[in-house]
Amino acid sequence: MKLKPLGSRVLVKPNESEERTKGGIYIPDSAKEKKYQGDIVAVGPGKINDDGKRAEMDVKVGDTVMYKEYGGSEFEIDGQKYILMDADDILGIFE
Repeated sequence: MKLKPLGSRVLVKPNESEERTKGGIYIPDSAKEKKYQGDIVAVGPGKINDDGKRAEMDVKVGDTVMYKEYGGSEFEIDGQKYILMDADDILGIFE
C-alpha cells in the first residue's frame, strides 16, 4: 500500500531507538527515549499561497529530519510505523 501526502504534508518513517546500551544491556520499550527524528519517505506537492501559486517544499524524499514531539499522526502500513505530519512540524534537516 502506498500513501501520497496532500498539500504541505510529509510522510516520515521514524528512526527506532537503540535496543541495547553500549555495554550490551537490553533496554525495555518503556524506558526507551524517543528521538523525534526520521526519514522522509513521501512529500506532498506543497501549500497553495494566497496568490494562488504552489509553495516549494523545503524537504525531499530521503532527508533525515527532526520533528516536534506531538507533530503528526502515527499509524502503521504493512507492519511499519509512519507519521503523517505538516511540513511546519519539521524542526530541521540533518546534513
